Amino acid sequence: MALWHPGAVDRVKQDARGEDRRPPHRASARRASQPEDPPRTGQYRPAKAPAQRVDEDRYRPGGRRTSAEPLSASWKPEVPVAREQADPPPKSGLTKLTKTYGWRVYALPILVVLTVLVVVNTANSPAQPIAEQGTGASAPGAESAGGDSSGGAVDGGGDQGIPENPATPVDLKVPTADLPNGSPYTQTGKGTWHVVPGSGPKVGTGQLYTYTVEVEDGIDASSYAGDDAFATAVQGTLSDPKSWTWDGKVAFQRVDANFPNPSFRVSLTTPDTTHRADACGFQIKFEASCYRKSMGRVLINLARWVRGAKAYGADMTGYRQYAINHEVGHALGNKHVGCGGTGQPAPVMMQQSFGVNDDYVAMLNDIPGGDKGKVAKDGRICVTNAWPNPTPP
Repeated sequence: MALWHPGAVDRVKQDARGEDRRPPHRASARRASQPEDPPRTGQYRPAKAPAQRVDEDRYRPGGRRTSAEPLSASWKPEVPVAREQADPPPKSGLTKLTKTYGWRVYALPILVVLTVLVVVNTANSPAQPIAEQGTGASAPGAESAGGDSSGGAVDGGGDQGIPENPATPVDLKVPTADLPNGSPYTQTGKGTWHVVPGSGPKVGTGQLYTYTVEVEDGIDASSYAGDDAFATAVQGTLSDPKSWTWDGKVAFQRVDANFPNPSFRVSLTTPDTTHRADACGFQIKFEASCYRKSMGRVLINLARWVRGAKAYGADMTGYRQYAINHEVGHALGNKHVGCGGTGQPAPVMMQQSFGVNDDYVAMLNDIPGGDKGKVAKDGRICVTNAWPNPTPP
């Protein structure tokens, strides 16, 4: 009788039905991935598709896997299809504009309406000719001279914000500022000017200033000896070596009407036109000439051109030269000054139309738009002088 010892008896390799229960060899495991017929058990089973048999064998309760292929899910989860969102209702044009431009959508129509109202109102307002508009104001931006400081921005420069229509002009007691008696002149012109034909050569070596000579329409030519006489006086004065070209810093050239944009226009003008608020103004009750920067005009007051000034007496030529040089001096940017000393020639930028006594001229300091203390009340009295450089080398 043989004794049992480990290894003496092989493990049961077959089950009761004679089926081999040994684990498959690795090579056979690889073959198990291929479909094969079910074991023959003597029991009839209907034939099934290979894939179906594999799935059933693989997941049968209590069964064993007969192949080495990996586990895999037997169902595929359905991916929910996102429900299509309903298209938003279409936006109106105003909504789109509001979203894009915000409050500007409402501001723009208001601005358009206001602009239309302004244009309509302007178009329906009657235009006033220059000589018909109100006087009694000093001209903002006017630098008056020879009859010089009818108020306004007499210092040169821009507008000073002076009231356009003061109740009454300032009544100053300046005994030498009144207009002398003399020949008649035209009080009111048409408020437009015509260029006196003619031109001239360049005079001087400095910065060039071009100018036209013009006369207001509607003036009786007999009072000033005609356009040519006035033009000759202007050109002759500015071409004189004692005028502003004397130091080599300024050059002048008279040009004709076809020259575009001259530097300034020397314009003989009636008193009522010079009195206008946007010309020389009429802040004080004395006739005055001026340079009006916004107009680009040297406005020579016809009343002063015909009558002159008390300080000059009968010297009409000297006064006219002074008036031209003084106002053109403002066009060049020069300011008012006082007398340099008793008995000396008055500076051409002194307001000699009102006198050559500092005490008199100083009265103009405190009017609206005046020189504000630039001329001292110091008792100095000069003698008349028409030239920037009365004694050239």
